Amino acid sequence: MSINTNHQLKKVLGTFSLWGIAVGLVISGEYFGWSYGWGKAGTLGFLVATTIIAVMYTTFIFSFTELTTAIPHVGGPYAYAKRAFGDKGGFLAGYATLIEFVFAPPAIALAIGAYLNVQFPEINAKYIAVGAYFVFMLLNWLGVSIAAAFELVVTILAIGELLMFMGIVAPGWSWSNFAAYGWAGSNHFSMSAISGILAAMPFAIWFFLAIEGAAMAAEEAKDPAHTVPKAYIAGILTLVFLAFGVMIMAGGVGDWRQFSDVNDPLPQAMKVVVGENSGWLHLLVWIGLFGLVASFHGIIMGYSRQIFALAREGFLPNRLGQLNSKFKTPGAAILTGGVIGITAIFSDNLIKFNDQSLTANIVTLSVFGALNMYLVSMAALFKLRRSEPNLYRPFKAPFYPVFPAIALGLGLFSLLAMIYFNFSLFVLYIVLMAIAYGAMMMLRNKHLASIANKSLTAL
Repeated sequence: MSINTNHQLKKVLGTFSLWGIAVGLVISGEYFGWSYGWGKAGTLGFLVATTIIAVMYTTFIFSFTELTTAIPHVGGPYAYAKRAFGDKGGFLAGYATLIEFVFAPPAIALAIGAYLNVQFPEINAKYIAVGAYFVFMLLNWLGVSIAAAFELVVTILAIGELLMFMGIVAPGWSWSNFAAYGWAGSNHFSMSAISGILAAMPFAIWFFLAIEGAAMAAEEAKDPAHTVPKAYIAGILTLVFLAFGVMIMAGGVGDWRQFSDVNDPLPQAMKVVVGENSGWLHLLVWIGLFGLVASFHGIIMGYSRQIFALAREGFLPNRLGQLNSKFKTPGAAILTGGVIGITAIFSDNLIKFNDQSLTANIVTLSVFGALNMYLVSMAALFKLRRSEPNLYRPFKAPFYPVFPAIALGLGLFSLLAMIYFNFSLFVLYIVLMAIAYGAMMMLRNKHLASIANKSLTAL
């Protein structure tokens, strides 16, 4: 691999491209994973959980956009936390984001494999998942313009397909179907329903997880002061509409309990309305692949920028912070995240923890990383408002301090609920953070010593 020492990314992304990245990063969450929340809370309980999480993400994005436009850095949350709290804060946000973005792709790749395995049962789903990694790592390697254009196309196709789903199942929808046994398996609200709502929150988070990844493309954005706010606000509004639309329409076309423990709730719900042999159903299965592809491809773009940013700052080996000389993309960072993801895919059935597969556990770990990053980012916003009141802020969080306070409070509430229902995984998360902190701070100290030596030599 040909590498140069130029650490500056190209500024090529406009508003529409950034919107495509923001929505595309998340949109696979509308296709699978969320329906497990019905199994915990029922349809009505999960509706409450999703409403809470939607409010959290909406207020978070409106607040987060202030940081992204004021500090348009490829490191995203890492850069904001470092500026507010120094190296330790930067590490906390940066590594939490890294856990979120490196651990989520294997689960999505396996979902792509499972999706295609239905059509081609003779091909092992894991091989398909690995093939997806190679294809989309290559696409990201070839340049951000090509990658962003592809992301935009598949995102638009995925949105169109979700709208198609809502329209096709609408004639078979009824409130009585949706509300039946809607409070954690009961027709009446009770204390068990509250427990179900709390347990269902990770699945509601899955609807929106990774939207903040567009911040990692801010250094590659043209005029980020104007393009980023438009992209983020349009993105969160798009996702809120799709999340509620898909969930409500899928839950009202039959016995929703049949869809609560499957990875393909949309095709299963459509079967009830159009029949198993309908051409619409086959179209949904094939086009539905675009949603998974959009998120998978977008998250590869996100994790590569986060690895690149941390390495450029000395928290990871220097080689990971260098660009491919021809395409000006972080090639080494792209490959590193891919190696971790492919290893996780083939270790899925070999490593068990907490009576769950490796993939199920790393999805939960990615949610822990995301919530950690959200809290640190909101704390950074409050800190920078006090410590740097004159910082140029082309976009300011509306209704400050109410919006960031709501995001911070609901983020903390969600984290506590996650810890209560996944305590052993939380302990593992803390152990991973502690080990990484020791290793990364050693690298950081070497990086700073190297810079100091070069300065002395120059004198």
